[in-house]
Amino acid sequence: MYDVVLLALGSERDAPGAGCGSDGACCGGATEAVQDRPERCETPRVPVLACADALTARGARVETVTARSDAEIDEVLARLDAPPRPDELTWPDPDSKIRLVVAVAGDAQLRAVIRRLVRRYAPPPSRRPSDLADGRTVPDLPPVGVLPLDPARSTTHRDLAAQLGLPRDPAAVAAAVLDGTPRRLDLLRNDGGSVTLDGALLGAAAEDGRALHWRGRVEVDDAVLSHGDDPLLACAIGNAAGYARLDDVTLLAAPDPTDGLVEVAVAVPVVTRSRLGRRRVRLEVRRARGRAVSVLPRDGGALPYLDDGVEGQLTRKRSWWTESGAWAVWAV
Repeated sequence: MYDVVLLALGSERDAPGAGCGSDGACCGGATEAVQDRPERCETPRVPVLACADALTARGARVETVTARSDAEIDEVLARLDAPPRPDELTWPDPDSKIRLVVAVAGDAQLRAVIRRLVRRYAPPPSRRPSDLADGRTVPDLPPVGVLPLDPARSTTHRDLAAQLGLPRDPAAVAAAVLDGTPRRLDLLRNDGGSVTLDGALLGAAAEDGRALHWRGRVEVDDAVLSHGDDPLLACAIGNAAGYARLDDVTLLAAPDPTDGLVEVAVAVPVVTRSRLGRRRVRLEVRRARGRAVSVLPRDGGALPYLDDGVEGQLTRKRSWWTESGAWAVWAV
């Protein structure tokens, strides 16, 4: 039987690196720069304990861990390491008898753990091993079980677990971890040092929620969706469908986290006139699919964005690229 580590993410105001992985991933709240928080943020205990009981009832040896920093997450992930290699690279053990379950209040917390897996196992470019698959910069990451902490979230917000059809009941999560098989998924890495599991939405909004125009160059492989001259309302980068729509406008047509491609769309307001000369504005959506995308904001300033629910500001060119099948979840 397996040893199972049930990892929950929490933070303490005075803990170095607080914020569940330095990604601002605490309790679904999000900023790229971690800020001091006057409140304590702790993982709801009932789903965690219910899942642990279900795993124990099936004969698994269970340990629950609450990590409040990158270092504490890394201590858990180190248990998934393979024996030392001749090239001295840190590598995941494909035959590990340890299974990891991550209790998450939102996609940002799951991303925080996968980001640390990438940091742990991605070899330096100068030491690329011969057994690393073509088109990849990381090996196959160890599968993780996903324990959503808010069952109602599947109906109020389509988080990644809901999109993938993963179980939300703690007992069903335990069954998937012990009896299921790894479902491999694409991963987006970016040159800012982070990862994207679901997608990103770039754009600015006024205080009343109205989208504001911005300009930027958007490229997908060799296709240019915007040269930087057109006013844009939004740019969606989708590995999955969390950012497929903006209000009542469909941005991404069919994002698929298993096809090895990223889907990108920009929304461009286009002014037309009727036969009577009346001015009308329609929204033109330009789409492309490829292996990589880059966004370069123009006119200075900072472009706000959401990436897996994490808020940030883009001030320079940012590139994302697809790592096909790099990470995995336990699924029935």
